[in-house]
Amino acid sequence: MTKFEDNNVFIYNTLKAKKEEFHPVNSPNVGLYVCGPTVYSNVHLGNCRTFLTFDMVYRYLSHLGYKVRYVRNITDAGHLENDADEGEDKIAKKARIEQLEPMEIVQRYTVDFHNVMKKFNACVPSIEPTATGHILEQIEMIQTILDKGLAYEVNGSVYFDVKKYAETNDYGELSGRKIEELREGSRELDGQSEKRDAIDFALWKKASENHIMRWSSPWSVGFPGWHLECSVMSSKYLGSQFDIHGGGMDLKFPHHECEIAQGQASHGVKPVNYWMHGNMLTLNGKRMSKSTGNTLLPHELFSGENELLDKAYSPMVVRFFMMQAHYRSTLDFSSEALSASEKGFQKLMTALKTLGQLKYKKTEVDPTLNQEIEALCAQCYQFMGDDFNTPRTIATLFDLVGKINAFEKEGEISKIAEETNDLLNSTFSGMVVDVLGLNVEETGNEGLLDETLQMLVNIRQEAKQHKNFALSDKIRDELSAAGVQLKDSRDGTTEYIIN
Repeated sequence: MTKFEDNNVFIYNTLKAKKEEFHPVNSPNVGLYVCGPTVYSNVHLGNCRTFLTFDMVYRYLSHLGYKVRYVRNITDAGHLENDADEGEDKIAKKARIEQLEPMEIVQRYTVDFHNVMKKFNACVPSIEPTATGHILEQIEMIQTILDKGLAYEVNGSVYFDVKKYAETNDYGELSGRKIEELREGSRELDGQSEKRDAIDFALWKKASENHIMRWSSPWSVGFPGWHLECSVMSSKYLGSQFDIHGGGMDLKFPHHECEIAQGQASHGVKPVNYWMHGNMLTLNGKRMSKSTGNTLLPHELFSGENELLDKAYSPMVVRFFMMQAHYRSTLDFSSEALSASEKGFQKLMTALKTLGQLKYKKTEVDPTLNQEIEALCAQCYQFMGDDFNTPRTIATLFDLVGKINAFEKEGEISKIAEETNDLLNSTFSGMVVDVLGLNVEETGNEGLLDETLQMLVNIRQEAKQHKNFALSDKIRDELSAAGVQLKDSRDGTTEYIIN
């Protein structure tokens, strides 16, 4: 019997603004789609929290025995500045500033994203599709929406007709916004806009002469609207109606609202049964913002090379810290809070190690102790089933830590039934490792290894600049023999991968 048959899951569904019991479309299969990064810059901590939230969701559903197809996209085209229908493509702008090809920018920051996720011990998605890899499918969906009379073409661009759609559907149902309010909040049409209504959004935009990223379509040489890619890729890999769609709260409107409209317009059904949204991060009590300098990149947090926190914190400590807050609550980064989490993480991992070393001895069972441990193990699943309540689950795990430490003083696990001992081991390790995604870190060694490898990379680059190719090749070959692969990019930077 699989665990999900005995453990119900309730999810806070943003669409209904309440918790609902989870029933997959095609159990035991589960479709999970998460909006991935737009790869024009280094991934920031707010993004990381979102991705770690849904990594935890994926882990728990898999732990229960569901067969989860986890799709997380890479946006590598079509995302204009300010998330609007006008302006420059974020990736193309970065490419222009740095005088690189757009795909070089995409490659650089996709690699950075993957490296950061690996440090956080995040699972690799089942499928990681890209916007540029699905241009034909996006064109097909636009044509379908046009054929149904829910979009219109003007001067080579295609726009979704929100007013027409709203005649038979509730546009704004996810975010709770009304058409009239949206129209009042939009800028007035100045006579130069192609849109029939200010609240309409682009499905396809005709490219200007200086727009680098462009493709041929029946309407013009141009590029797809940002909202379209997720509708196309989620339906292609998960079906026209699937289980869970996740992302940050900032995507609720307009991005996810537009996804619902596109899915309904093209397939005739609501595309998603459960919408999940994670909350934001703050830093020292203030909103993270690049413009004010109140922001941190993951590598700055791991290395301690910042002026906002007292010291460096390891990826596992940061992951544990994020899991200590419910995904729908705001989380504030501060030295005091992270230091407290660091102590808690070490205590938890010490208990995990201790539990693995203790031997079980069959003795007379203490009914009270036996019942307490069984109840605590059951609570872990109850709390995780209550909208993935990781903070209460972690609190329960620390109650189990107390039991484990008591067993350590005795030198063995005794006075509980053998089945209870098995339950304690499977629940504790399952929750800590499989669900929360935590693993034991070798204190100090990881940072030292990174620093050493980066030093060798820098020496090799200097050698290449001075045309000392013998030394450059020697460093590359010896690192390769040690299991470290170097990848040189066209912009002169070098990435290393530990095999």
